[in-house]
Amino acid sequence: MKAMILAAGLGNRMRPLTLYKPKPLLEVGGKPLIFWHIEALAKIGVTEIIINAAWLKDQLVNTLCDGSQFGVKIIWSLEDEGLETAGGLIKALFHFEDQPFLVVNGDVWTRYDFSALKNVELGDRLAHLVLVDNPPQHPNGDFTLSDDLSNGTANHGVVSTFEQEKAGEALTFSGISILSPKLFADLPKGKRPLAPLLKDAMQQGLVSGEKMSTAWVDVGTPERLMQLDEQIRNQEI
Repeated sequence: MKAMILAAGLGNRMRPLTLYKPKPLLEVGGKPLIFWHIEALAKIGVTEIIINAAWLKDQLVNTLCDGSQFGVKIIWSLEDEGLETAGGLIKALFHFEDQPFLVVNGDVWTRYDFSALKNVELGDRLAHLVLVDNPPQHPNGDFTLSDDLSNGTANHGVVSTFEQEKAGEALTFSGISILSPKLFADLPKGKRPLAPLLKDAMQQGLVSGEKMSTAWVDVGTPERLMQLDEQIRNQEI
């Protein structure tokens, strides 16, 4: 399985720290945020990682290079300007051919074991999302997770929008997923958000999900970055 790390954002909420350094290179626990993801993916045997970059992209490329320092192959998808999540994925889509691929937002931190996603079989579904309990800054969540998936696995189910009738637990999207290239079928290149595509797929019952039970942080502000760094160094998380 190939993976893509999304690292093209401007990091506006993280300013002034991101004025001169791209957000994925900000450090927690003694190393850049993106290092945690690459090392976790390498640990489960993912050897080819596509990374998109736009803001201060030369710093990312010069720091990570070809990935050999991590035992992986990094392929760069460089953008002149940020294409938003779906736009960045569409630009890099040819790297995955017709195979589902793992996606990770470069601005989150987690202890999640990515090996669980290697066993996900999408079948006819278009996406499998990893969800988390709603953090304080996002109390209402993004989607709901119901337990009516046929395999009956604990903490797994069908992901729905709040507008759909299926009742479920309101949770937040972690930024970790398995996506099918079919989710982007026939869409032109250009700036495009991911959420509308996922919601359309949910309306068709084509999105599954699971609830993460380990540590996860949306590192969205300097305050959260400092707090996470302290927690990691004090072995509190």
